[in-house]
Amino acid sequence: MRAAIFDAPFSIRMAEAPKPEPQAGEVLVRVKAAGLCAGDLYIYTGKNPYVSYPRIGCHEISGVVETYGPGSSGPAIGTRVVVDPFIGCGHCYPCRVGKRNCCANLSIVGVHREGGFADFVTAPAGNLNVVPDGLTDFGAAFAEPVAIGVQGCRRGMVSAQDTMLVLGAGPIGLAIVEVARAHGAKVYATDLSAERLSTAADLGAIPIAGGAGLLERVLELTNGEGMPVVMEATGAAPAMEQTIDLVAAGGRVVILGLVRKGQGITFPGLDFTRKEVTILGSRASVDCFPEALELLACGKIRYPKIASSFALGEAPGVFRKLADNPMALHKAVFVSED
Repeated sequence: MRAAIFDAPFSIRMAEAPKPEPQAGEVLVRVKAAGLCAGDLYIYTGKNPYVSYPRIGCHEISGVVETYGPGSSGPAIGTRVVVDPFIGCGHCYPCRVGKRNCCANLSIVGVHREGGFADFVTAPAGNLNVVPDGLTDFGAAFAEPVAIGVQGCRRGMVSAQDTMLVLGAGPIGLAIVEVARAHGAKVYATDLSAERLSTAADLGAIPIAGGAGLLERVLELTNGEGMPVVMEATGAAPAMEQTIDLVAAGGRVVILGLVRKGQGITFPGLDFTRKEVTILGSRASVDCFPEALELLACGKIRYPKIASSFALGEAPGVFRKLADNPMALHKAVFVSED
């Protein structure tokens, strides 16, 4: 089969690779569309600490059920599906309480095992989600990032009664904007990039210029109260630390961004207590794919309309382009030529 293989940092090539064989409990999926995530770009640039090389990346996968391994069952062969890439061990405490996204032995398709930048990929049969009729393979490839937005909104208990601020208008920030708006919330967004902020506005967010003076602008908009809900999707420590100032007393902060391993963040202890702020982490997603697919299928998520599609063979050039300028594309999806 064809595959885009990361051999080492800044080294990716198209090659023929062995077609994977599904093992017991697994399914073989013929890949129809594969989304490029920031995590894949980190594999290319050598900044992903969890990957080993060589590796076939990609964890945003839509495709068709090809066959099952011994003792496996699931949707009928030929069914259009998306792959939930997060595989829990099923035995640790997080898995036992339904949080396999926090599994102590977490395995991720495209990071710890081969992913979707290929003609075929294997995954546990239980990690399949059926694509609704009317949703294209291209659109279905957005289920994984949209599911992260669903998870964040569930963690923050976002509803139509909420006004919220999203820090960061990258791919995950935009997914949060769309999911929160689908829930009826009033959504503001901020980013240091005017281009990204413009994209957030196109998707329905009310833009607030980022950088110096952000706090003053937020307080002016909220009559000095701050935002009831603040979602952090930058991965930048200063932004995380500012959430305490930006959130209203009694409000909720949800942090989705990831700082570098070992890097700390500091919150003002007095404000943390005085404002009785609820601070929540949100990691990837768990059981959020059905809602994500439904939102995509019914047209409430417009994010796919700003993405660009490429043939898989163009992957090396696309990665080089994004390594030179990460904002050269809003989103790239590699679509099967079959």
